[in-house]
Amino acid sequence: MIRHTSSRQLVPVLLLAVAFIFSSNVAAQKTLKPVLHGQHWVAITGKPLAATAGAMIFTRGGNAVDASCAMLAATSTMWDTLGWGGETQALIYNPHTGEVKGINALGVAPTGATAEFFRNKGMVYPPEYGPLAAVTPGTPGGLMVMLAEYGKLSLAEVLAPAMQMAEGYPIEASQADNMERRREVIAQWSYSRDVFLPHLNEDDASQRAAPYAGEIFRQPDLLATLRKLVATEAEALAAGKTRKEAIYAAYERFYRGDIAEELIRSSTEYGGLMTMDDLANWQVHIEDSVTTDYKGIEVHKLTHWVQGPVMLQALNILEKIDLKSMGYNSTRYIHALYQAMNLSFADRDFYYGDPYMPPVEPIEGLLSKAYADHRRQLINWERNNPDTKPGDPYQYQSGDNPYLHLLEKWTPIPPEAEADGADGFQQAMLMSDDEAFVAGTTSIQAADAEGWVVSITPSGGWIPAFVAGKTGIGMSQRMQSFVLDEALNPYNVVHPGQRPRATLTPSLALKDGKPLMAFSVQGGDTQDQNLLQFFLNMVEFDMNVQQAVEAHNITSFQMQSSFGAHKSEPGRLQVTHKVSEWVRAELGRMGYEVEVVDRTYSPITAIYFDWDNGTMWGGASEQGEDYGLAW
Repeated sequence: MIRHTSSRQLVPVLLLAVAFIFSSNVAAQKTLKPVLHGQHWVAITGKPLAATAGAMIFTRGGNAVDASCAMLAATSTMWDTLGWGGETQALIYNPHTGEVKGINALGVAPTGATAEFFRNKGMVYPPEYGPLAAVTPGTPGGLMVMLAEYGKLSLAEVLAPAMQMAEGYPIEASQADNMERRREVIAQWSYSRDVFLPHLNEDDASQRAAPYAGEIFRQPDLLATLRKLVATEAEALAAGKTRKEAIYAAYERFYRGDIAEELIRSSTEYGGLMTMDDLANWQVHIEDSVTTDYKGIEVHKLTHWVQGPVMLQALNILEKIDLKSMGYNSTRYIHALYQAMNLSFADRDFYYGDPYMPPVEPIEGLLSKAYADHRRQLINWERNNPDTKPGDPYQYQSGDNPYLHLLEKWTPIPPEAEADGADGFQQAMLMSDDEAFVAGTTSIQAADAEGWVVSITPSGGWIPAFVAGKTGIGMSQRMQSFVLDEALNPYNVVHPGQRPRATLTPSLALKDGKPLMAFSVQGGDTQDQNLLQFFLNMVEFDMNVQQAVEAHNITSFQMQSSFGAHKSEPGRLQVTHKVSEWVRAELGRMGYEVEVVDRTYSPITAIYFDWDNGTMWGGASEQGEDYGLAW
């Protein structure tokens, strides 16, 4: 007997078949870059020369922490979307204790940096660039603390590649051209002008001011600063100090000695607020990571002074949804991702802030599985919700919510900058909203045969950086991630001594107590969007690490940007041409404003640990200059 199937019955069958075929083929996709395979070590970061610096340290007997510090120093010297005066965020797996520790080397707002101060200057948010955008430098301290506590080599050995680069290296086209694009901003600060615009001819604006691609780019002031640190270490060792004590002697010189004095002098010269006490009182914190369990995988992030817990919240929401059966980048899968991210980022926008300053953030409730169950029930599976708001995590932990009155009035779209009386803010808006959304950061991954694993997302002090006098140090721009109005986020209002809630988010995943993945990505508010999708590519869709790095992500703009005007664009969704026209049309009918781009911004770097073979697999994005080496 022949059974006839109606078209209504056939549609879901066909959709399931298409989803099965597509998800089966995902794992077989070709990649533009090969997987890196290493047995002894892997070093991956945002620039080829910096990856080479990590490899050099490994060949000299350093461990993954030493190599990571060398890559951090090299990328800072290359201005790879960061400078030496920016901030460093790291997760370190210690094979001898089995613990994951976080490095909090984010600077704080200086003396006098209050909401009232910036409002009196006509600003709606702190500025994007210049000395008033700077928190205290964190990267030098973060590097030296990591090295002292977990490394094997000396500061001199680890800084050697960066010092060679400061003496002069052939600059790549992308960074040289970036300097030229920002020449008008750079030219207003004499010390920045001397570093970035060696060919500036004020009588001929048509002449290129920045270095040319391949030109030897020299930074004598930065070199002198690094030499001071190394000399201080050598003096301490000669005086009988231990390796660790000698590195901390260099730390003292940077934050309390002549380097600090020049940094403060030059910043003050251009209107900066930072004081010697601000530098002397700042410290690096070694912290416990925060975690969630996703189907037996332990995912580690830094806590709520960065946006890392957003990914953990999203995983908690998605864990009970059968994502694999939906099919990779299907309509329902994209919708599920977008809605889970909306719910998580709304909480970030209202509740995340500095854990070392009051009020106390409700991280226990935010990471509760019961809270995730409640948030999941809010998903409308038929349409996007443009009005997604923060929840009340205090219902899932002890204590009462002190900000219910603000929560009731909260809106995902922050007030626009006022056209009148906001002169300082308008001058600061140098990036477009889209540029701001993906601004800053490089990524560093390293691992070795001993079992050390490191993931870092350093940032701040990117071009056009304010260079602090004869230090050669480019200062941070992280102040702009504060808010001035507690109605937006009562935990992230600027105060002296407070850290701004940053976007920077390294990641480690463990399974059965052993490292499974280290992964992070360049960008701003896109970071945990990209990393969430990378993780699911590996875990749900069986991609290898390079396939997962190169896979095409979606990007939501519904969360509030952490930069510039802190803009929110509910429903705006970027996809690539690999998402079918049919899926795009369906998303449009669900209330999304779908944009098709050649590539969403997702320059991920990652290491996967193959315990069956005792090897490491490395992946680096094909869309930028991310590069890795392995042995």
